[in-house]
Amino acid sequence: MLDLLANKWSALALGALENGPRRFGEVRAKLDGVSPKVLTATLRRLEEHGLIDRTVFPAVPLHVEYSLTPLGRDACEPLARLRRWVVDNIDRFPEKVLSDLGVSVVP
Repeated sequence: MLDLLANKWSALALGALENGPRRFGEVRAKLDGVSPKVLTATLRRLEEHGLIDRTVFPAVPLHVEYSLTPLGRDACEPLARLRRWVVDNIDRFPEKVLSDLGVSVVP
């Protein structure tokens, strides 16, 4: 479970669902840079591990929504604290770490 939650796209996908159910395109729009293939695999893993639900609505075209399960909502709490810690401390990170992550900090 730690491996799943420590994955960049998993953590961000969970964060994208914190404010309620979203369709695939809405989740993808929140996750800048994720490919459809990677997002699909990520959402499947999160569903397999009980962190999100996938609901299919019979309509034309097919309507699918992803939402957090109670376990997923619980996982979002420590992940949100970690995101806040990163934002609060980003200016303290070594430049090499930031450049490796593709982050540029303007002084």
